Amino acid sequence: MAEQRDDGKPGSEVEPAGSNTPAPPPPMDPAQLEEFRQFQQFQDYLRFTQSQQGNAPAPAPDAGVVQAPPSQPPVIPPGYQLVPAERRRAPKWVSWLGKKVIAWVLALVILGVAGTWLYNHFFPNDSGKTSAQLAQEGGGKYQTNHILSTSPYEAVREVYDAVAQNLVPQACGRMDEPIQQKFAQDLGYADCQVAVHELNRKVTNKNKYAESMPSYVSEPIPGDRFTISSCQFGIEGGPALGAFTVQKVEKGQWLITAHTNEPTPCPAPTPTTR
Repeated sequence: MAEQRDDGKPGSEVEPAGSNTPAPPPPMDPAQLEEFRQFQQFQDYLRFTQSQQGNAPAPAPDAGVVQAPPSQPPVIPPGYQLVPAERRRAPKWVSWLGKKVIAWVLALVILGVAGTWLYNHFFPNDSGKTSAQLAQEGGGKYQTNHILSTSPYEAVREVYDAVAQNLVPQACGRMDEPIQQKFAQDLGYADCQVAVHELNRKVTNKNKYAESMPSYVSEPIPGDRFTISSCQFGIEGGPALGAFTVQKVEKGQWLITAHTNEPTPCPAPTPTTR
């Protein structure tokens, strides 16, 4: 008879077919384990820096992994370093153009300041000054300096030229101080400064107006004091300013010492030799 096998005996080594029991994992190399631990520390450090910058931190790893305390930044593991992101530099032509624009702006500002200073230096503001002060600024005192014309007709012509250019010191400074106020009142203005500004508004042709009065005439000068009539020469390009009495003063200069009105408009000029 065939021998029967008792599978139910104790100590039987027969295993059921189809068993799914997994084989135990092979042991991990200590070097690999250390590298994995360092990698986890590096991830912890990245999450910390992101939270400090206001960015959403990376998702936390498995709960079973021990995390670094949140209050202290994790230590960068050996063999790793943080490299800051390289800032993108602007193209060279953009930098060059920016420097040129800044240089031009600075140059324009400097030129503007210098131009304003030069204008105020050579053409000061006349507001708040009396006619006497403005006349004195025209060149000092005629008793000690050559500030007036040495031709009587040129002395009157310079008044017309100054009115055409709206230059108060040059216009009023050709007259004796008391006559400056009389000149203004004769023409219907408060003072000489106002008179020059308002008369300038009525000038339609500066060149013709300034040259209407001759610088000299061929006739002999009648004396050291005489009157020159504006109407005698036919003023063009602006209003006639009346008759001026000129007087010879120190250093051969001629000063306007009197003024009278003349008809407006002037009658036809009489023939004269200029």
